[in-house]
Amino acid sequence: MQSEKINLVDSMGAQVAVGSGLSEDLCATGVYSVECLDASGQVKWSEEFKNLVVTVGKNDILDKYFAGSAYTAAWYLGLVDGTSSPTYAAGDTLASHSGWTENTGYSGTRKAPAWGSASAGSKASTATSFTINASGTVAGAFMCTATSGTSGVLYSAGSFTGGNRIVANGDTLNVTYTASV
Repeated sequence: MQSEKINLVDSMGAQVAVGSGLSEDLCATGVYSVECLDASGQVKWSEEFKNLVVTVGKNDILDKYFAGSAYTAAWYLGLVDGTSSPTYAAGDTLASHSGWTENTGYSGTRKAPAWGSASAGSKASTATSFTINASGTVAGAFMCTATSGTSGVLYSAGSFTGGNRIVANGDTLNVTYTASV
């Protein structure tokens, strides 16, 4: 008589697949739209350009969203001066940005944008107007948390893709910002 011997072995395996749509990155980006109107309200030029969201701006988002308590946002738009070719760095802050300077040839202080509701991962401001009171050159725009001075948080800055733009006393710059994640 023959006998057979069978050894039973339990086996189990598991695998986690990463890739192919199972990972997601969160990137902070933004776009400035600027329209220049002359003193009679005629469009002189318009441009849309991407910006650099600096490290302190990204950190501010994370601090407010994940650890904030009773936080109220206060944001302001400013203009970048075009007397030179500005450069931006991730390490720029409102107090230290050696590659560019602020243009202050407009009436009042930095302008506070009004915001619409977020949709599809973006949040856009309404047009914010700068009344130009000194002829000069503008290179772009920036966003920060201070109406003036250097004590606030710089969020982003960027330049026109077509180069610096000439503005004249009496012009109006309408600036819109769209933030996306």
